[in-house]
Amino acid sequence: MIPSDSPRVGEATAGAASRDSLANRAGYDEHFLGVQVPLPMPSRPEVETVVLPYTHFTVVLRPDRRMAAATAVCIDGRRLLEDTPRESNWRFDPRLAESRQTGKDVYRDNSLDKGHLVRRLDPVWGEAAEANQANDDTFHYTNAAPQADVFNQGKELWQGLENYLLDNAARFDRKLAVLTGPVLHDSDPPYRGVQVPLRFWKVAAFIQDGALAATAYVLDQSPDLTRDADRALVGATPGAPPPLGAFRTFQVPVSDVVELTSLDLGPLPDADLMPVVRAPRERWMRLAAHDDIVLRRG
Repeated sequence: MIPSDSPRVGEATAGAASRDSLANRAGYDEHFLGVQVPLPMPSRPEVETVVLPYTHFTVVLRPDRRMAAATAVCIDGRRLLEDTPRESNWRFDPRLAESRQTGKDVYRDNSLDKGHLVRRLDPVWGEAAEANQANDDTFHYTNAAPQADVFNQGKELWQGLENYLLDNAARFDRKLAVLTGPVLHDSDPPYRGVQVPLRFWKVAAFIQDGALAATAYVLDQSPDLTRDADRALVGATPGAPPPLGAFRTFQVPVSDVVELTSLDLGPLPDADLMPVVRAPRERWMRLAAHDDIVLRRG
């Protein structure tokens, strides 16, 4: 791991005043739930990362991919400020060279969305000033990854997971620790100097019946290979973004997220509520609605 102020990841581009503007961010609290849920980090020591704390969340960025390997956010459901105005001014994190971030050039004049990794409303809790700061912090490019701009049922399921889990899986104190990121694979298609991830993962941790519990999900935006495979993977228009498919959302074993991402998720695989003894074809359970989610062992 490389500290966020390391000169090896490049000098900040906005001067001392801008660098100091994020200097007081405490980031993700590993003990937020009362038991330790560590920040997810690559299990391979050769993978270079930069840890960037914000308000109530932290981004673990991979400079070689110019985007996050993981994010972690604390959500206090009882203190959420849901009427916080939306901030839309996406910007670079001045603590890191812009060349190490996926910025506006990747999203310009195309169909790609800046997909929030830490959802905008998740860290927006506490006193008004603190909540507003958290809202603003989510609009750093370090907290985004290219996603298909289509809005479909799979995307709606993905965006509403935290609300559903807050309401159904953690009724006692309505607290969640949510870890999220893209699945960064060597085969991800290149576009404008970055590789566009085809899958995203999310693991939610909470206290249930007095013990740590976890559930895991994968969002898949792979192209539809039931059509002509070469055209689907390469794209019909030179210079266009890689074609992406409709979002499909799955509940998966936490251990599968570990295998997909090579991230250390600490105690969460052992706290998984989804049984891992399913037959292979049922191991990933595609979700049609939030009520399909398994929230009890059995």
